[in-house]
Amino acid sequence: MALQVSETFVSLMGESTRTGLPAYFIRLTGCNLRCGFCDTQYAYEGGAPKNVAALVEAALAQPHRLALVTGGEPLLQAETPVLLADLLHAGFTVCLETNGSLPIGSVDARVQRILDIKCPGSGMADRNDWRNLDLLNSRDEVKFVVSDRFDFTWALEIIRNHHLSRRLAVLISPVFGKVPLPQAAAWIVESGLPLRLNPQLHKYIWGPKVRGV
Repeated sequence: MALQVSETFVSLMGESTRTGLPAYFIRLTGCNLRCGFCDTQYAYEGGAPKNVAALVEAALAQPHRLALVTGGEPLLQAETPVLLADLLHAGFTVCLETNGSLPIGSVDARVQRILDIKCPGSGMADRNDWRNLDLLNSRDEVKFVVSDRFDFTWALEIIRNHHLSRRLAVLISPVFGKVPLPQAAAWIVESGLPLRLNPQLHKYIWGPKVRGV
């Protein structure tokens, strides 16, 4: 029951509605997408194998009981649902970041699933698995990483067509260094929808190239 792990570390949540909270991060290796603005290309390959029990033990050895499993794309690895379930059983609040291209049905519904919906600016919008939207519940979140106004307008169409903002938290994440926060904030206010501006906090604190934060 081994997983290929890029890195583990303790830091503050940089994204999601839990932004700013301390958490234990497990970043798994491998991704099936190649977004043009990807900031974790180092997780495409490499890392080291670790079994589920060892990962849970390491998580329990630190004081925080919020755990985030991210990537890469965690759902590429068959044992990821087992890791998520075992973290839940160990008493953690568990979050999963997934790129939205793979089915999420195997993930325990008690996990907070942060589902990325790829906008055109990513170059990967044709890889979204739209069936996932029917599997989301009110504790889950959807995230749109927007690189320009066109991406935001595209996101609004998806949000409205699927009534997403009525069902769960919807995050708008401007690409760091490309979309100024005042501009993204204005778009959200003008939309009239209860969307959440979700800049990548860790990049503003430690810079865009620092790993392990």
